[in-house]
Amino acid sequence: MLQLTLYPDLIEAGCDEAGRGCLAGPVFAAAVILPQNFECEALNDSKQLSEKERYTLRPFIEDHAIAWAVGIVDHKEIDKINILNASFLAMQRAVAALKTRPQHLLIDGNRFRKYEDIPHTCVVKGDGKLLPIAAASVLAKTYRDDYMMGLHNEYPIYDWNHNKGYPTKKHREAIKEHGITPYHRLSFNLEEKQLKLDF
Repeated sequence: MLQLTLYPDLIEAGCDEAGRGCLAGPVFAAAVILPQNFECEALNDSKQLSEKERYTLRPFIEDHAIAWAVGIVDHKEIDKINILNASFLAMQRAVAALKTRPQHLLIDGNRFRKYEDIPHTCVVKGDGKLLPIAAASVLAKTYRDDYMMGLHNEYPIYDWNHNKGYPTKKHREAIKEHGITPYHRLSFNLEEKQLKLDF
C-alpha cells in the first residue's frame, strides 16, 4: 500500500517525469497535490500499470487532486542543457504551473535542483512508495504518450505509437534506414555502434 504523505501537516506535491531515456521527443513531468482523504488502491507506479489502467486513472487523479500541472522540455532544450537538467526543469515547470503553491516537494529519484524556496525530499523509486508521486507518474506518462502519438502521425515509420520514442530495435532500424527526424535528440546515441576489433 502506497503512503499518502511524508509530512501530513504540509501541502505536498509529488513530482515525476517521463521520457528521460527516449531518443526522440520531449521530456514531460507532472506535479500533483492530493487531498488528505485521497484513496485509490489501483494507483501505483505508472510502469507497473497497463496503458488502459493509466488512462483510466488519469481523469480520476485530475478530478480528485487539489492541484495538478504538467511541464515540458522539448528535444532542442534537452540537447542544450542535457537530459538530467531537462528532467529537473520539466518538474520545476510543472510545480510553477500549480494553482496551489506546495510547501514541500516529493521528488521521484535521487537528485533534484531546488526550486525557489520550496524544500524537497528525493525518494528513490518514489512512484512505487508515495501516492502523489505515483499520480504524477501517471499524468506525465499519459500526456507524453498522447504527444508521441501525435508525432507518430507525422513520422509513422519510427513506430512511435508503440515505442513512444524509446530505443527499441524497430526504432533504431528506422533511424539507420531513413535517418533522423526534426524531433530526435541529437545529443543521444541514435545509432547502436558495434564494437570492432582491429587486428
